[in-house]
Amino acid sequence: MSDSARATARPTPLPDLLALRRREDQRVHFQVPADWLQGRTTFGGLLSLLAVQAMRDVCGSDWPLRALQTNFVGPVLAGAFQADVTLLRQGKNVRQVQCRITQLDDQGVEQVGGVLLGVFGSGRDSTLPALMPAQPTLAKSAEEATVLPFIPGLTPDFTQHLEFRFGEGGLPFSGSTDWLTRTYVRLRQAQGIDSELMAVMLADAGPTPALSRLSRPAPASSVSWALELRPVATDMPHDGIWRMDKEALAVGEGYVNERTHLWTPSGELAALGYQVVAVYG
Repeated sequence: MSDSARATARPTPLPDLLALRRREDQRVHFQVPADWLQGRTTFGGLLSLLAVQAMRDVCGSDWPLRALQTNFVGPVLAGAFQADVTLLRQGKNVRQVQCRITQLDDQGVEQVGGVLLGVFGSGRDSTLPALMPAQPTLAKSAEEATVLPFIPGLTPDFTQHLEFRFGEGGLPFSGSTDWLTRTYVRLRQAQGIDSELMAVMLADAGPTPALSRLSRPAPASSVSWALELRPVATDMPHDGIWRMDKEALAVGEGYVNERTHLWTPSGELAALGYQVVAVYG
């Protein structure tokens, strides 16, 4: 798609995209438009969110998602793809569900785009005392932070659906000495999207902070992603501003090991993420 076409095409809000899904037994069909791409592939946070929705559709949404393991196997292009859901085990308190993302290539051969494992668990009585991490304060509040623009042809297409406000650290390709970023983020059209799905998507919304060390653009791609979720309030404003804190833990041979803390608009810890990212530059 050309830059001019990107600028004039009507973006598809996430609620509309979810409304178009179609279930067929243990397979859920999705249609992803080009405005949700990250490079040539579907934005990984959206792909994971859709896989979780497919798991819920097939196996139920009565228990909260506790953990999500995602392997990004290959590109998932704009257009139709399938999510095949398998219930691996149903216990008294824990449900293990696998989701396999596939898409037909130009020759009609089914290609694997991703393999995900979701762990859903009911709450249980426990004698353990509660431990609730406090959100670190930043010098700039969300209202004071600089809003980063969406620039067609330069910033990834999916970012037009999100609002990013730069809080702390280095911007991508700025030649910074930082290994961390603190970013405020919100989904622009989020009516009807619950906090759990929101957490899955927003925890993957930002680039690896290692890119700030580079002085010129270079592509990067997530290889694997482990996300641990905490139950949070369900009545928060749908247009609230979340915070995404990312830190590179180890870097070498073109791979980055990073950690993410995602905080709700009210400052609750919503998710911890650990990701392996390949950087081609």
